[in-house]
Amino acid sequence: MFTMRYLPDAERTNNERSQMIRRALILITLFALPAAAQDTRTVVEPKFPLACTTVVAQLVPVADTTLAAADENKLDTRRIQQAIDGCTIGRAVVLKASGERRAFLAGPITLKAGVTLIVDTNTTLFASRNPRDYDADVPGRCGTVDARGRGCKPLITGERASSSAVMGPGTIDGRGWAKLIGRDSSWWDLAQAARAGGSQNCPRLLVISHSDDFTLYKITFRNAPNFHIVFDRGDGFTAWGVVINTQDRWARNTDGIDPSSARNVTITHSYVNTGDDNVAIKAGSNGPSSNITISHNHFYRGHGVSIGSETNGGAHAIRVFDLSIDGADNGLRIKSNASRGGLVHDVEYKDVCITRTKNVIEMDAFYTASPETTGTLIPEFRDIRLKNVRVLDAGNVILQGYDAARMLRMSWDNVTFDQPSSIKITAKNAAIATGPGPMNLELSGANVQTTGTTSAAPRLECERQFVPFPR
Repeated sequence: MFTMRYLPDAERTNNERSQMIRRALILITLFALPAAAQDTRTVVEPKFPLACTTVVAQLVPVADTTLAAADENKLDTRRIQQAIDGCTIGRAVVLKASGERRAFLAGPITLKAGVTLIVDTNTTLFASRNPRDYDADVPGRCGTVDARGRGCKPLITGERASSSAVMGPGTIDGRGWAKLIGRDSSWWDLAQAARAGGSQNCPRLLVISHSDDFTLYKITFRNAPNFHIVFDRGDGFTAWGVVINTQDRWARNTDGIDPSSARNVTITHSYVNTGDDNVAIKAGSNGPSSNITISHNHFYRGHGVSIGSETNGGAHAIRVFDLSIDGADNGLRIKSNASRGGLVHDVEYKDVCITRTKNVIEMDAFYTASPETTGTLIPEFRDIRLKNVRVLDAGNVILQGYDAARMLRMSWDNVTFDQPSSIKITAKNAAIATGPGPMNLELSGANVQTTGTTSAAPRLECERQFVPFPR
């Protein structure tokens, strides 16, 4: 835990301030991640900063999931924002429970560079259910379905807020399931309605843009109306000990963590259970994504660890290791198409255990679940490496390169299937190098080439890797 100390700015010298900032922005270690990580930083476990101020809760939650109807207009937005704006760089604003008063209610909040927002033990920050609180460009668009989308501000925004952070061990709850104020529908109902055409205007929980060295630590996110976490066009992002939990299958487009045109990203020691991609690495027109480490994680319901569908900016130097996937729609996935494709290469998946998953391995250059599927931005996936991957039961393997000139090129080393006869294979335009470890799945399809020599070896031990979701 952290200790609160206060010293007015007027009593500090400039030198003291500089030393304080440098100390506060260093992540103090309990242990460092392995040297094999492709995040070029030395990433260590974060530490809670000292508090600049504490904001005390005034609301009582109902069953820890929502608020009483009489409290739904008692916003804490101004109190929280004023505390953040007035906080000294290198310190934290702490949202703290007081007895049974354990809840805050807020609309959009903006982070400040160098300042941490801490949601303390047994404390929940609930997102407002009033769409008008989130209107972005045009009043009245948030909470609708239209052709444009993106009509809502996020609950928490960090724009050019380098070295800021959001920490727990409390909870940020978007209440995507709950009916909007004055409506008979929820945020998730809007997302389902958009399947018929258009885009839902629903807020994301946390969007960090143009902000380097951002940290999430021991914080729980629940029930986002749209994406939970986006890190966009930044260098340096650490998510350590994060829990994301959106259980309802009605929760569409509720991605867990999305690094987008980002560099030096580490997502580690985290648990993700959600309604779309558990992690989605995007690399669109804003630039490439690279030097990304996804390590020591457990994924549950969701669409797995994905790259794409936007890959026209290019994605490379990505390492996924020590991962369990249990109960997902997709496991290891790279997805794109000719409307948004580019080069994805130097990607390694290592020590991965997969069970109860529909599409266990999916490399698809013809991804269809995007508004456009044709164009001149051709996807190409090469130097994609699987090493020590085990699938414990049935599922689909999809290996689709774009054409003979831009084939899917992979290596499979010690990739084993406990029930190979129960695996359905769809493959074309793929070149797979196997070995030296075992690979017991016979791949075939139009223009599918396999080379290499395999040998017997102990399969990856997975039984103890699947752990219950933390409660």
